Amino acid sequence: DAFFNTIIVATTSTIVSTVVGTISAFGLHKYNFRFKEFINTLLYIPIVIPEIVLGISLLSVYTLMKLELGLFTIILAHIVFSIPYVIVSVRSTLSKSISTIEEASYDLGVGKFKTFWYIILPCIKPGIVSGASLAFTLSLDDVIISYFTAGPGSNTLPLNIYSIIKTGITPDVNALSTIVLLLVISILSISTIYNVKKLKMEAER
Repeated sequence: DAFFNTIIVATTSTIVSTVVGTISAFGLHKYNFRFKEFINTLLYIPIVIPEIVLGISLLSVYTLMKLELGLFTIILAHIVFSIPYVIVSVRSTLSKSISTIEEASYDLGVGKFKTFWYIILPCIKPGIVSGASLAFTLSLDDVIISYFTAGPGSNTLPLNIYSIIKTGITPDVNALSTIVLLLVISILSISTIYNVKKLKMEAER
């Protein structure tokens, strides 16, 4: 149950933070508006602030809003600290050349949606993928923020393992850790093989 809760939280928070973070990064790169520099500064607060401070702050906000602690509050918390990582990652792939290509696309009569989908999105794809991967990894192994924002019946795997190791590591933890490790190695191996084949095909062309 804790493992599935972790997957639900990590997947949901990654999808939301990736979408919001990508749109935010594109907006911050393209448009100039009031308080832009202030917002750019605020983006780094969840990154540099200690997790225990962020966890207590989110718990205080939930208490003021009278939100019942559970999976929903954990997901919200993970979205909050994941979005800045996605924005920073996506913004690193945005450059002036992309703006030039975008303007050229508009001059040729292509609409805004098609320009974003077929031109801008492929250009910033590496930043999106790296940001999403980072958000998923951070969410998957988070302990401190989840500890403060979790409620009854919303125990995640890191919290479960943390509570178990106080009395001794059981075979269940070893087995589950092995499964997760093999799963990660399998995904990395498949990704590497795919990228190598893709590079070979491009080289042959």
